[in-house]
Amino acid sequence: MRAKPTPMCPLRIGEPCTLCQAFVTGPEDCQTVKLVMEDPELREELVKKRRAWQAQQREKRARR
Repeated sequence: MRAKPTPMCPLRIGEPCTLCQAFVTGPEDCQTVKLVMEDPELREELVKKRRAWQAQQREKRARR
């Protein structure tokens, strides 16, 4: 039997979705994710955080 994949949180980059809101099944129906994705300023801030996280991950891999 295969393990069910864990959805990743689009707001807490690199972390799994913890279903932190009541009655959600994952990021696809999370109201917080929806609000961030619909707000241009918040979405741009998320893009900056994601780029910084990706650069950090590349740096960690390069050190190995």
